[in-house]
Amino acid sequence: MIGFAGVVLIACGIAGLILFVILANFFNLWLRATLSGAHVGMGKLVGMRLRRVNPMVIVDSRIMAVKAGLPVSTDDLESHYLAGGNVVRVVQALIAASKANIPLDYQRATAIDLAGRDVLDAVQTSVRPKVIDCPDPAKGPSTVAAVAMDGIQLKAKARVTVRTNIQRLVGGATEETIIARVGEGIVTTIGSSQSHKKVLENPDSISKVVLSRGLDAGTAFEILSIDIADVDVGENIGAYLQIKQAEADKQIAQARAEERRAMARAREAEMQAQVVEMRARVVEAEAEVPKAMADAFRKGNMGIMDYYRMKNVVADTDMRDSISKMGRPEASQPQA
Repeated sequence: MIGFAGVVLIACGIAGLILFVILANFFNLWLRATLSGAHVGMGKLVGMRLRRVNPMVIVDSRIMAVKAGLPVSTDDLESHYLAGGNVVRVVQALIAASKANIPLDYQRATAIDLAGRDVLDAVQTSVRPKVIDCPDPAKGPSTVAAVAMDGIQLKAKARVTVRTNIQRLVGGATEETIIARVGEGIVTTIGSSQSHKKVLENPDSISKVVLSRGLDAGTAFEILSIDIADVDVGENIGAYLQIKQAEADKQIAQARAEERRAMARAREAEMQAQVVEMRARVVEAEAEVPKAMADAFRKGNMGIMDYYRMKNVVADTDMRDSISKMGRPEASQPQA
């Protein structure tokens, strides 16, 4: 059996093995941090591994911060790492802001990073402004089209120089808002111009009007300048609309004329029906004449000589009517 001394030796061996593994895994990081003046205890390195934090990221970030003179502790770095932030990017942004004399503390930098913004890019944009194309050719048309009061279309392209506003980066609007507002300002300025020639003569009037509207309010940027890169003449929208209006008026007039024509035809058919009806009434009335004559004969109100005189008058009238029609052209034509 193993005695007490053997148990102690085994325990010491296991402890030594564990210590050796720890030293093998963390000694390099501990030595590098110590020699860089950014001391990180061996116990903290082991705790980081147990908390599933990458010790190498924390040590490297700690070394960068200490070398740059930034008061950032390993606990701050570790808490941001556990929150899902980019520790290296935050430390690099703090160093860049410190060198450029931009007021940026660790809390604001981590808030910007956790908000999904690239904090290092924001600091770099604050130092070196960037140019935004309006509109963005990668997301649609390469120009903004607007129509002046004289009906001529103009197509403009602008370039906006912006600088990141660190204080408004969290919760501020993005580049898309800047592009949309500048495009709206271009359309408003061109649309309020009396003539497209004035815009072509002074394209800087667009940038002056747009810049004076304070389009960077509520955004994460500060607009430094708006430059009109290009202005092209498009179509004559006014003439096109007038042509379309004339065609529409023509169609309306044709529809109304057709309506009046249909009403006239209906009225003509109605009058013809009335003529036929009146003729039928005349025929009906003529049919009553023999009955009336017979009744007059029976009552003695009309004699036989009166009848013959009436027949002679009718025959004489028919003869005169036939003679009067002989000189007319249609009288010589056979009836269908």
